Amino acid sequence: MSKRVLVPVANGSEDIETVTIVDVLRRGGVDVVLASVEDDATIIAARKTKIIADALLRDVADQSFDAVALPGGMPGAERLRDSDVLSSLLKRHHASNGVCAAVCASPAVVFVPLGIIGSKNATCHPNFEDKMPSKEHIHDRVVVDGNLITSRGPGTSLEFSLKILEVLCGKEAADKVAAPMLLPPGLGY
Repeated sequence: MSKRVLVPVANGSEDIETVTIVDVLRRGGVDVVLASVEDDATIIAARKTKIIADALLRDVADQSFDAVALPGGMPGAERLRDSDVLSSLLKRHHASNGVCAAVCASPAVVFVPLGIIGSKNATCHPNFEDKMPSKEHIHDRVVVDGNLITSRGPGTSLEFSLKILEVLCGKEAADKVAAPMLLPPGLGY
């Protein structure tokens, strides 16, 4: 049975991060639902790219997902944080030990206020490091601590997305997707 991942987006979500998460996971055979927290399925990303979501978040919020993966970007991360529907969904998902993943601003802007990071190791974009509870792994490109996966920004999005795929589907699945991407040596794929 295919794994399901929810990727919430908002006006101002980071373009590269959003598309990379969706693309890598779909290449790995994951059922990805790109869901807008806005009142419209079309969002305008941080760099003015128009992205059409698969659904509105409010229409899929009661469905079951193996992971929820948040792109960053500003003001997108703030718009994700301010979505009551997403906050409720993330709290339920976290309480049930589902995989919670976030990149760039979202670990600090969305996960920290909701208590999802707590005492776990995590990272985020350098502009938001001061909001993180622990600095032990703050400079790592991707950090996995239990069911929490975090990463730093657009330049780490491929590694981040491959790590989500690896956690959900295994290292072999991630390696298979990574091989034709011609990633630089040393990334572990």
